[in-house]
This record gives sequence, structure tokens and C-alpha cells, in this order.
Amino acid sequence: RAADLGLSVALIERHEKLGGVCLNVGCIPSKALLHAARVITEADEMAERGISFGKAKIDPDALREWKQAVVDRLTGGLATLARQRKVEVIRGEARLSGPRTVVVGGREVSFASASLAAGSSAAMLPELPDDPRIVSSTGALALPGVPKRLLVIGGGIIGLEMAAVYDALGSRVTVVELLDQLIPGCDADLAKPLHRRVSERYEAIHLGTKVESLRPQKGGVKAQLSGGQSATFDLVLVAVGRRPNGHEVGAQAAGVEVDPAGFIPVDRQLRTNVPWIHAIGDLVGGPMLAHKASHEGKVAAEAIAGDTAAEFDPRTVPSVAYTDPEVAWMGLSEVEAREQGVEYEKAVFPWAASGRALTLGRDDGLTKLIFEPASRRLLGAGITGVGAGELIAETVHALEMGADAEDLALTIHPHPTLTETVGFGAEMELGTITDLLAPRRR
Repeated sequence: RAADLGLSVALIERHEKLGGVCLNVGCIPSKALLHAARVITEADEMAERGISFGKAKIDPDALREWKQAVVDRLTGGLATLARQRKVEVIRGEARLSGPRTVVVGGREVSFASASLAAGSSAAMLPELPDDPRIVSSTGALALPGVPKRLLVIGGGIIGLEMAAVYDALGSRVTVVELLDQLIPGCDADLAKPLHRRVSERYEAIHLGTKVESLRPQKGGVKAQLSGGQSATFDLVLVAVGRRPNGHEVGAQAAGVEVDPAGFIPVDRQLRTNVPWIHAIGDLVGGPMLAHKASHEGKVAAEAIAGDTAAEFDPRTVPSVAYTDPEVAWMGLSEVEAREQGVEYEKAVFPWAASGRALTLGRDDGLTKLIFEPASRRLLGAGITGVGAGELIAETVHALEMGADAEDLALTIHPHPTLTETVGFGAEMELGTITDLLAPRRR
């Protein structure tokens, strides 16, 4: 974006390929593996409906090669885009060395303005043994093989996505989460269908539980859990969150403020306390999501190019867990509403009443809409079910446009689709729904 606006741009990247964590060792390779997992589980489920394909034969090497081919195609495209825009790509790890300079492998590069986009790193538990069988999400995505027993430490999005992959590939999966629900931070009713499904598939799910110790042994890694339970696993995935890399960019040399957690405070133009240095993405707090970072990057580039009106001020940033079923939410949640003392009304449409969900054999979902009581303006939404990550976009658009329940209810959705559950949810709010017998609110 900065190059398109006429600026002379250098892009410094410490890894061999462009694209950052999401493209190389995050959302893109994980989604490729999750698609493979979904194909396997769908085939298994169809056996109950009269179509049997037999037991899936897994070739980890071929699966790994396909996943990497997807990544390579996209990273190659980024390199081409950089060349087309005459962006100079400098390989190496950069650190700020002064207010207007960075050092990269002994080379000093000066700049008029800069945008810090150094992202985050996987958080690891203290005092973890150094053992190749204890991995972060990066190691799990490398698909070293299919372990007989997998322990996932952390019941958040990353851990549960990888659990879904390895479960479909044939691993016996155990998930341990310190808090009292899966996907902490999202509304409990959205997480329940996922919990119900994986409870039937996984070896064990331990909520409110801590991993006290991990001890490598000849036959695996022995995990001691709080409450006295212990078990031995062939592979352990540590997925307890991510930490920003704010302390690793040499910020002090340029006078850039970094808080103790590693976040860099910025204004709506993504400007740090040093006016010509901006920061975006995981460095600046908020949801650590690639789509947020991309929009912030464009705003920062426009601000640097002199657009005084450019601001990052979205009404919402959607979140998606690409689990099975998927869990997606945006805007105000019920948890946030209660914490903030915000009055709200909610309308929930169960997918058990959706013709499309029934034809897919997946009626375990729900669509929830949250409205302001007086105006019935949409404040938030949550969707759990197959394809929830695609469906949530309509509600994001509706919130950004200031839509109310009537706008959504009067939007004619194609039938039968899962998208019409959004319209049905709005009809639930208005009391006009005919697909269910629901009490009128007014």
C-alpha cells in the first residue's frame, strides 16, 4: 500500500519467505490440514447414512507436501507482488538502532518513517524439558507423524484446531485447559456444541486443570496433572497463547515506548510515541489476528503517506475457531455486555430447525444475535456450526453498516442455506418467525 501511494519502500524480513506466521506456520497451513481432517470425518460420518468409503489411508508425507505447496504458492505470490511494486526486500533480523535507523546483519538502513510489524511468538510454559516430543504449534504443523496419543496443553483456538487435525488422522487426543471452558473468552453457549462433539471423539478433556510437570521417558512424555492424574503421551503440543515481540525490535534505541508485556501503545493512526514510527498487528494489542493486522498495515501506510483522515477504528474484528464445528463471533458478546453493564436482547436460532443443516447431517450449530433493546440495532453475533467462519461476515457487515433486526429479517436469504439462520435469528428478535414457534417480544 505504501508503494502504491508513491513511497520508496524497504521491507525487512528475518525469515526466508514473506508472509509472516499466518502464512508460513499459522492460519494457512493449519487450514489446509483442517480441510483434510474434515474430509476424513465427513467420510466416516457418511457411513451412518448409507455411504461407506472404508478406513482412510493416511500418507503423512504426501499430506505434508500438499500443505507446503499451498504455502509456497502464496509466499511466491507475495514475492512477485513486492517485485512488481519495486519494494526492496532485505533479508535479516532488524533492530532499531536510533530514531531513524535500523541495523540488519551489520548493514544500517535509514528511514523517514517506519512501520513495526514484528508480530508475536508462541508462549511456552516455564521450565519445560528440552525434548523433540514437546512442540509448539509450529512443530505440530510440521506434521512429524501421527502420534498414538497426543496431549494438547491449552483449550484455546490454536490448540483445538490442531487437536481436530490429529484426531481425524487417528491420534487419541487429550486436551487440558486451565480455565473452566474451551475457547476462553467466547460466550459459553457458543463453545458448548464444540465441547459436546469433541467429548465424544477425544480420549479426555480436562477443564480447570493444570499440567504440573512433563517428564520425558523412553516410551513417551509423562504428564502429571493437578488432581493427581497422570498419563504418558507420544507428542505434547503446548498451545497456551502468544506473546508480542515488542521487546525484540530495539525499541529503546529509538525511544519507542513498550509496555512490560511487550505491547507498543499506538493511536488510531497506529502511531507510536515517536511520531514517524508506527506499529501494527500483534505488537499493538487487541485480537492477534492476521485480518486485523492487514487493515492496520494499510492505515499506517496511508497515514505515513500524509492522509490525515486515515484511522483504524473498526466497530468490530471478527474471531473464528476453525474447529469442528467452527465457532465464530464478533461485536459485543454476552460476557462483555454483563461486565460492562450494557443492556441487551438476544435471539438464538438453533440449527436443529435449519433445513440446510439437516441435509448436511450437522444440526449441532446455533446462530445468536445480540441487539440493543430500544433500537434493535445489531450489537454482536456468534455462530457455531459448519462454515461459521464464512457466515459471520454477514453480521460483521451488518454491524459496520448500523443495521437493525428489521434490516436483517427483511433481507431475503436463499433457501435452503445456513446463511438464512442469520435472517431467522432477526425474525426471532422481531417475533415474526414462522419456522419456529417463538414468543413475540412486543
